[in-house]
Amino acid sequence: MQTLSPAHPHYPKRFHDLYDPPKLLYIDGDQTLLARPMIAIVGARMATPTGMHHARVFAQTLSKAGFLVISGLARGIDGAAHRACLELGPGFSTIAVCGTGLDRVYPPEHLNLAQSIAAEGLLISEHQPGVGAKAFHFPRRNRLIAALALGVVVIEGAERSGSLITARLACELGREVFALPGAIHHPLNAGCNRLIQEGAKLANSPKDVLEELLI
Repeated sequence: MQTLSPAHPHYPKRFHDLYDPPKLLYIDGDQTLLARPMIAIVGARMATPTGMHHARVFAQTLSKAGFLVISGLARGIDGAAHRACLELGPGFSTIAVCGTGLDRVYPPEHLNLAQSIAAEGLLISEHQPGVGAKAFHFPRRNRLIAALALGVVVIEGAERSGSLITARLACELGREVFALPGAIHHPLNAGCNRLIQEGAKLANSPKDVLEELLI
């Protein structure tokens, strides 16, 4: 584990867009990845099988196009996106932004996933070792995901989900926001459909994201 201060050459410049950038960043893995162009994939923790499939397809397609996929190591969509990138094998990686100290993996069932990400990609946190999971940590983690990303792709989310917090923070920071539409009566589609109503770009496929970001 290493630490990066704002004066370190690998400290993400995009964090300076935040009014409260981390004063110290704890990292485990390949710090050079912080210079790569990133796309965030976030979504429901209790995702449907369809949502998990979409997370895998988007993560792998965007990775193959040269973007580094980042997410928050949470259950559901986040975990599916991280795993999909690692499944691509050597030359592909992912970044997980954690809401705990890096020695306190949350959720605990993602310990093996976190270890794989540290080996092949990068774990980052603004929390020092020993800090456990607190409810207020995760909205603050989401601001780091939003700041790092060129764009945020939301795959399933209830109307009051943390994914919508990430999307709205991204919009405030001038990042692109994409949402996958869904059936109007399914509660996990309510958040994405609302984002599209509010001006997020509708993403039916990874091509929609790539066309916007590669212009």
